Amino acid sequence: MAEENKFTELKSTLIKAKTASADDAAKVDNKRDSKGRAYATGRRKESVARVWIRPGSGKITVNGRDETVYFARPVLRMILRQPLIAAGRDGQFDVVVTVNGGGLSGQAGAVRHGISRALVNYEPTLRPVLKPGGFLTRDPRAVERKKYGRPKARRSFQFSKR
Repeated sequence: MAEENKFTELKSTLIKAKTASADDAAKVDNKRDSKGRAYATGRRKESVARVWIRPGSGKITVNGRDETVYFARPVLRMILRQPLIAAGRDGQFDVVVTVNGGGLSGQAGAVRHGISRALVNYEPTLRPVLKPGGFLTRDPRAVERKKYGRPKARRSFQFSKR
């Protein structure tokens, strides 16, 4: 009988904790500026992307150019749109990006990271959708530094027995 009371007490505390966390999620403010835009920064390798999103027709502008002009390869454009598609918001937001540093692949990854973070700032309820896909995680991989006594990071000079 005592075990049943403990179980019901535990159950009631868990239910209270669940409702409290749901209330906290509802209280989370979206971070928008006076123009209704959400801002976020995305990073990948040496690239840094500053991203603004606002409701619109789904146009993505990168450094003042259309995404199809700036990222000519379809794979890079697919990388950009991944968080929007995962959240079910493709074609609902206009995205303005300024990105610098690194190469095109790193820049595309930085823009993806920035769009994901901006979506969460605009609409905090999207976090549980984007987090499992790994869109909110900053990819820590970077170029390994060159070591002394070697021509590259790991490459050795050719060995000669004689």
